[in-house]
Amino acid sequence: MSLKNQVQLITYPDSMGGDLKRLLQVLRKHFVDIFEGGIHILPPFPSSGDRGFAPLTYLEIEPEFGTWEDIRAIGEQFDILVDLMVNHISRQSPYFQDFLEKGRASESADLFITLDKIWENGEPVQADIEKMFLRRPLPYSSFPVSGSGGVEKVWTTFGKTEPSEQIDLDVHSSLTRQLLQSFFENFKKHNVKIVRLDAVGYVIKKLGTSCFFVEPDIYEFLDWIKELADSLELELLPEVHAHYSTQYKLSEYGCWIYDFILPYRVLEALTGKSNTELYSYLQTRPHKQFTMLDCHDGIPVMPDLDDLIDTKEARKLVDLCVERGANLSLILSEEHKAADGFDVHQIRCTYYSALNEDDDAYLAARAIQFFTPGIPQVYYVGLLAGMNDVEQVKATGEGREINRHNYTVEEIEQGLEQEVVKRLMKLIRFRNSYSAFGGVFHVLDAAKDEIRLLWEQGEKYCKLYINLQTYQTVIEYVDENGIAVTYLV
Repeated sequence: MSLKNQVQLITYPDSMGGDLKRLLQVLRKHFVDIFEGGIHILPPFPSSGDRGFAPLTYLEIEPEFGTWEDIRAIGEQFDILVDLMVNHISRQSPYFQDFLEKGRASESADLFITLDKIWENGEPVQADIEKMFLRRPLPYSSFPVSGSGGVEKVWTTFGKTEPSEQIDLDVHSSLTRQLLQSFFENFKKHNVKIVRLDAVGYVIKKLGTSCFFVEPDIYEFLDWIKELADSLELELLPEVHAHYSTQYKLSEYGCWIYDFILPYRVLEALTGKSNTELYSYLQTRPHKQFTMLDCHDGIPVMPDLDDLIDTKEARKLVDLCVERGANLSLILSEEHKAADGFDVHQIRCTYYSALNEDDDAYLAARAIQFFTPGIPQVYYVGLLAGMNDVEQVKATGEGREINRHNYTVEEIEQGLEQEVVKRLMKLIRFRNSYSAFGGVFHVLDAAKDEIRLLWEQGEKYCKLYINLQTYQTVIEYVDENGIAVTYLV
């Protein structure tokens, strides 16, 4: 299949109305011509943590959200994208529970990475661990095995608890590959069109390396999974937060990638009233990307922008966002922090709040996103110009909840009445329907405090002009009758 060059929505299964049935009702009522590119439904599977990102299985839908029939129904009208946490599965999954009961005698045992698969005698070596890009203090967890009365140490890249909720899968095991194949076949059966390979950068564990995006080993795995996806006519979207050079390698390899650099560059341009860094980026980035400004995590900073940002300037931008209510996710590994100690992994806030809830600045940001080559995704909170949900952060103790408000149907209806949202919807309709976005992209010369971008195809063209001092945003385009039209965004 080929992906539609139109705008997609990102939402949790329960964030727009409460469940999948209501989500479809809301989509049909308000957004049929808005999200023509498709819907990214964040994990709707039974999960034991991390808001869906610790799935027990991909063969079922969490009953609170609905059923596979609900997914199929949404898929009849919209292309669906779902996540596959290709690196790990929940410790509550039937597979790991069987392992905890029977140990090495379990039929599922080979799905997991017991430490003897990595180190001789299964004894971890600190010198090896120090080279790894860690997401928690140690890359493994210890679990008591009821059958043998012993303890098994297994690899766990992620997880805030000890032992972790997220158990890594051994992608070299034929058993794991059979399991992944069954998940893919199930997606195909239920109208899923795109699979995001979440945490794919961590799948290869190899001593002497960072255990992140280990080359060339990772390409063997990507070849295998791409062949599987192709056979089922599914598109893949690898999700990798890494130094931009890693993303570019994936792009050269032919993969779609996520543009995790754009959100920061746009914010920097609008708050600093300068196009310098954004222009430099737009002229060199690969075009085969999914673009976003906001998502369920935060605005990426490190490692996505390592070697691209001046940390002194970055500190100013981060401080500005914190002033406007943001909280921060920080880098754990000492050696992956900047030389001056700068350690911001992500800025957690809504994009609307990051821009001081300024409607014109926000529309300018979306216009830049929609003119940047790639497939644009709009997060549901951003769609409704949501503000920082500080109360939810206090209630849960989870910093990411600042940008994860669950909207009732009534709140969605109220949100749609906001002038900024009406303007955004009009802009999305233009991006979806104007043919020149399938043509040739140009970054035009402009004064430092302006942005001028152009798409042209045959007789059609659309030109974006933004005044970074005032945030006035204007699109000039040729209509069906060949007449030049000025559209004030």
